[in-house]
Amino acid sequence: MIVLDKMLPNMQLPVQRPGYAPQLDTVAEEVPVAFEYNGISHTVMLATPADLKDFALGFSLTEGIVERRSEVFDIEIEEAEEGITLHLEIAGAAFARLKERRRSLAGRTGCGLCGAESLTQVMRDLPPVADGTPFPLAALHEGMRRLPTFQALQQTTGAVHAACRVAADGGISHVREDVGRHNALDKTLGALAAVDAVPEGALIITSRASFEMVQKSAAMGYGILAAVSAPTAAAIRLADRLNLTLVGFLRGANCSIYTHAKRLQGSTT
Repeated sequence: MIVLDKMLPNMQLPVQRPGYAPQLDTVAEEVPVAFEYNGISHTVMLATPADLKDFALGFSLTEGIVERRSEVFDIEIEEAEEGITLHLEIAGAAFARLKERRRSLAGRTGCGLCGAESLTQVMRDLPPVADGTPFPLAALHEGMRRLPTFQALQQTTGAVHAACRVAADGGISHVREDVGRHNALDKTLGALAAVDAVPEGALIITSRASFEMVQKSAAMGYGILAAVSAPTAAAIRLADRLNLTLVGFLRGANCSIYTHAKRLQGSTT
């Protein structure tokens, strides 16, 4: 077992490659992160121990635990040998809602719905996203072109996903990385919410687009979600219902637009 003096997003470990001398390899860290609301344990996720306040706020908002940033009064981070605990103090009304729909999520990086207690908890009752200002398709390609230069952890470990917001000029901001694709998106959305950012522009993720990632994006009012890989059928159906433009295979000069292409300037509808 390896015990760290301080939780870091990556570390160096010796690795032996056949036929070569041992050398150090940088690997991404993955630790249990527990969420506590008003002193009550809620869930444990496996995550990269970086940008944890963004993670705490983003998860709380995208999962509907709180409805707005102002309902989160305080976030404290407690590190221990076995993992990290995020202590959140939230408004009484939000805590009452949480107790009504208790969830027990299993700590898995690849699943955003593990442990939901009923089918009604899977499909949240969200309003359709507003149409907003048309967005240049070329900006999505430019944002994806720029993103790798901001993925410091991915460049050193090759093991993490990223999410970010891209503006109409192709500029990107609020880049966050994590071993879990849902966590990366929650961190980006939490970082945006922390500065009361208006839900404009588009979101880019370096993974496939799953049902819950569409749901998280729409819950925060973003109308465009673009992924480097494929969407699932459930994600496409949900995006269509929520008036969200879903883009997949955003690579180079190519992409596939699955829903509401009219929101993208330069696309063929």
